[in-house]
Amino acid sequence: MNWLLLIIAGLFEVGFAFCLMKVKETSGTTATLWWVGFFVSITISMELLYKATQTIPIGTAYAVWTGIGAVGTVIAGIIFFKEPAAFWRLFFIATLIGSIVGLKYVSN
Repeated sequence: MNWLLLIIAGLFEVGFAFCLMKVKETSGTTATLWWVGFFVSITISMELLYKATQTIPIGTAYAVWTGIGAVGTVIAGIIFFKEPAAFWRLFFIATLIGSIVGLKYVSN
């Protein structure tokens, strides 16, 4: 169950990074709403990360959490913000995914 919480926490990390990207593009009330989304996402992400570390070692949990956030943020950047999807960028994202999966299997 805590692995699921950790994955959801990582997705909320993507959420707060996405909100930060949107804040850069907006102003006024719209920017304020994206800031609210940022703070809600970071709060949920941190709370779920904390709960996951009750049974998952902190080093593993933190690495997986940031890895999910990094991979998800790169994918969001490519899809929503027209960031480059060059071969080497995707290659290293794939190696990061492999590392995240590997950490799950060596952490019991």
